[in-house]
Amino acid sequence: MLTTEEILKIRELLHEAQNPLFFFDNDTDGLASYLLLRRFINRGKGVVIKSFPALSSSYASKLNEFNPDFIFILDKPLIEKEFLDKALEKNIRVVWIDHHPLQDKDVTKDIYYFNPLFSKENPTNEPVAYWAYKIAEKKEEAWISLIGCIGDWFIPDFYNEAAKQYPDILPQKPKSAPAVLFSSDFGKLIKLLNLALKDKTTNVMKMLKFLYEINNPKELMEENEKTKSMYSRYKQISRKYEKIIAKGKNLGKSRSKLLFFQYSGNLSLSGELANELYYNFPKKMVIVAYIKGEEAKLSIRGYLDVREITKNAVEKVGGRSGGHKNACAAMLNANDIEKFKEEVLNQLN
Repeated sequence: MLTTEEILKIRELLHEAQNPLFFFDNDTDGLASYLLLRRFINRGKGVVIKSFPALSSSYASKLNEFNPDFIFILDKPLIEKEFLDKALEKNIRVVWIDHHPLQDKDVTKDIYYFNPLFSKENPTNEPVAYWAYKIAEKKEEAWISLIGCIGDWFIPDFYNEAAKQYPDILPQKPKSAPAVLFSSDFGKLIKLLNLALKDKTTNVMKMLKFLYEINNPKELMEENEKTKSMYSRYKQISRKYEKIIAKGKNLGKSRSKLLFFQYSGNLSLSGELANELYYNFPKKMVIVAYIKGEEAKLSIRGYLDVREITKNAVEKVGGRSGGHKNACAAMLNANDIEKFKEEVLNQLN
């Protein structure tokens, strides 16, 4: 876990930043982390990272556009060296807060890097939204952190306090984070925000402005002029999502230890699909492959060490992988999908 000294240092850096630029991952953990820290200091701009799996060098153009004095990178496991080099060339101070295994220690040189996994005394793996809440220390904003924590399948130690505030949308004694995510009104809000993040940039920016101003989750539950574009996107994607997930659930009925499902189209939902399929089939290793052109983006879930299984398979076929022990991702050439699947099955068997 992060030490008291590390939390105090992050607060110090946030207060010192006069024109901060926040880069955050394209999910509710990244979103909640950004909202908590942005609301904490009441200044700065936010940029959703849609490149996968790394914060790519293409985002360096934002450095010229916003001319920040600080960059805060939230919930991203990889950052391309070229991006960091351009930031350091402009004398921008870089603060990276993450909870994924670090794949390249060299990129943390000359920057501030914080990760509970690297604690010498007590390595832990809480979502970044958990630590953003501990940094900001605003009890009335616990619900924002819960959006990120529950979305990342984690129940924080302050869950009960938030549940008492919103007993009509938060289960009082949840069996698990996935149970909250898939079986409660609060979970529906998380899904709403996850899908809204996949909208076009102008609508995402409107959403960020709205979320920055609201004071409780119930304001999100009303469909009105301010939430119109969010609900419109949600309904649009949900129709496609339900058709795709139905096919995945049908595949899950087999006796195989592996639920392997691939799809294509103009909408990347592999992470969301993998989460729900794993929730429904907890004894299987779940792989959802999104194919776009020559590229395959894989989201992998399972009770086994799927990160290690994926890493071993990727080493045989080529590509990139990373993430957590029970939830990870990979990027492959689409032509290598079948070979990758065979390698995974060999390990499972």
